[in-house]
Amino acid sequence: MTQKLNQVIAIEKGAKNRLYSAITELHKNSQKADLYYGFSKNYEPKEEGGEQFPPEQKKVMMRSDDVLAETKKLFTEFLDITATKDFANMSAKADVTVGGNVLVKDVPVPYLLFLEKQLTDLRTFVDKMPTLDESDDWRKDEASGLFKTEPTKTHRTAKVQEAIVLYDATDKHPAQTQLITKDIIVGYWNQVKQSGAITRGDKRKLLERIELVLSAVKSAREEANSVEAPEKKVGEDIFAYIFA
Repeated sequence: MTQKLNQVIAIEKGAKNRLYSAITELHKNSQKADLYYGFSKNYEPKEEGGEQFPPEQKKVMMRSDDVLAETKKLFTEFLDITATKDFANMSAKADVTVGGNVLVKDVPVPYLLFLEKQLTDLRTFVDKMPTLDESDDWRKDEASGLFKTEPTKTHRTAKVQEAIVLYDATDKHPAQTQLITKDIIVGYWNQVKQSGAITRGDKRKLLERIELVLSAVKSAREEANSVEAPEKKVGEDIFAYIFA
């Protein structure tokens, strides 16, 4: 029975892990030269009635024929399941549609995966952008392209010393005075705040649109992955040549 591509993808992940683990273990053991060698020996005394020794032997634990046969079996399964997925991917396409509008037509699965990653990164990028401080009233200045506030006026002060009379002069004593420090207004700051940040409303709209396109891409990927994936048998022919 022909499977759907999404079924093959689900099976492939587990199969890859299992086969890779088995191939790695086989590869590790196949390099141990001592496992390929063994012996059997019997002792024969020179003189009749001489000292006897029990026979000794070491069993051959690994045969190259068996190793290559198991390697062929594992790799054949690995190649076949991947071929089934990749060949199906060649015909797996879908349209990216938002609100009935086709943004991109006949998009292959690899590009849908790429597009999904880029849109996810774009969403993070926009989400991290600073927004206008809503504690101020802003207006867009078309000439500069910046947001500006109405001018605000604040004063600037300076410290000056001033003499004050503590006691007036009399015919017997001169006047007593004292220097004091006062803050007096010496000027005014007229400030207009400027900002190149995005408004909260514009940021929200951008994120909503990115999310709509991202959802459309995910839906397209699911649709594309629902195509039939005929089973491919390529490993047998490849290894039939290699091990001929």
